[in-house]
Amino acid sequence: MTSERGRRTPWGGAWALVACAVVLAVAVAAALLATGAATRARGKLFPAPTPAATTPAWLAPPSSVPTLEGAAALSAAASQPAPAVLAKELEDRLKPAGDTVSATVLDGLTGQTLYSRSGTEGHVPASNLKLLTAAAALTTLGPDATLATKAVRGADPGTVVLVGGGDVMLGSGSSQPGAVMGRAGMATLAERTAAALLQGAAPSAHDAGGPPRASAPPAAPLPATVTVRLDDTLFTGPSLNPAWDPEDVAAGEMAPLYALALNAGRSAPGAGGPRPQDSAMDAATAFRAELAKDLAASGVKVADGVERGAAPAAAPQLAAVESAPIADQLGYALRESDNYAAEALGRLASHAAGGPASNDGAVAALKAAATRVLGSADGFQLSDACGLAIADRAAPAALAGLVRAMALGPDPRLRAALDGLPVAGLDGTLAGRFGGAAAGGAGVVRAKTGTLNTVAALSGYAVDADGRLLVFSVLANGLDPAKRQPVLAAIDNAVAALAGCGCRG
Repeated sequence: MTSERGRRTPWGGAWALVACAVVLAVAVAAALLATGAATRARGKLFPAPTPAATTPAWLAPPSSVPTLEGAAALSAAASQPAPAVLAKELEDRLKPAGDTVSATVLDGLTGQTLYSRSGTEGHVPASNLKLLTAAAALTTLGPDATLATKAVRGADPGTVVLVGGGDVMLGSGSSQPGAVMGRAGMATLAERTAAALLQGAAPSAHDAGGPPRASAPPAAPLPATVTVRLDDTLFTGPSLNPAWDPEDVAAGEMAPLYALALNAGRSAPGAGGPRPQDSAMDAATAFRAELAKDLAASGVKVADGVERGAAPAAAPQLAAVESAPIADQLGYALRESDNYAAEALGRLASHAAGGPASNDGAVAALKAAATRVLGSADGFQLSDACGLAIADRAAPAALAGLVRAMALGPDPRLRAALDGLPVAGLDGTLAGRFGGAAAGGAGVVRAKTGTLNTVAALSGYAVDADGRLLVFSVLANGLDPAKRQPVLAAIDNAVAALAGCGCRG
């Protein structure tokens, strides 16, 4: 019997080749995995996808530029209002105020007087005088200057002297870096002072873990009890101005002024009612209490009470805290119309110019600022720096000139004052005004208010409907306190008319 072999076909040979390829691929893959080359090759052949950035709908820019009806860009090419047309607009709105009102409106660009109603005569400005205080502080201290409150060594190693540097916006707790009120805190100053005292008393002359190094002569050992003294001698003269009405002082409009204070001389930030009568001692007492806490763990006690006493000349500094910049402090004083803060800044302006940090020095500093900025102090008769004194006088033309200098004058330091002017209907002392018929000025007018029992004042600026900058000052004197509201409404209506007026005839 003979056997017969089956016939070879193309498919049989193909499967043999596939089998060989599979075996070879498995061997190569094993080698690649062993060396990590597979991972690298896969990364090159199949890179990880990069996610596409997407913007949420609520963050997407608008498809078109919005139209701001009723607001125009400030423009040097904008038409100037016709004085006669502007005068009619203002007179119609000021009629309810009768003859109590004096006013000036200036063209911001040229300085031309567009309207005047007894504008060159002196009238009681109330807190509008703070505009001149701002000019004095900004052109002597400068907008970026800060005020240091220090702790220095006394005549003996066991005495710490707290030295006021004019900051009346101190906080009792830790320093608040982003704040104006409380930027410098007594708790932080005490903590730094305690650390300096304990470090100075430490026996070690080299860093732990490092080689010995040369050191300063060892300080005297820290005694078991430390005494705190207060040096508030920077401010001189009477702490209360005799030109202030005692009733205003009793009501909390003002308090004895010192070279350091908590909360702008108030019991708490923004607190109303009567103010503390010795704000410097309040600050020193808070410092002493915090220092006692910080030294307790080391076994060092702090004596009860604080006595006043000047620091020795060239006393070594232990620690210091810095205030908010002068521009920020002025912003607070203008926006909140704070008399205590304004008086302190007036005295500091005098000191920065080489004069005494007293009330008389502040008055001289304000007059010097008027001469620098306006060319003359003739428009002012001054008794203080905050406008609380009823004896103060200012011409509306001079106050409007100050606002114009702040907005467009050659000294850029004055620009910082503009940020402190309240916005009509929105903040500060204008938050509750410019409603009703005057609503057109809300959010558009920026101005400094002034209020006494028989006085209402408003000085600031607005951009009219054509984009022209107008500056103004309106002073109402001799008011019946029971009938103030119609006068305030008349002033607001008149100023709102500036913002809405093209007034070209």
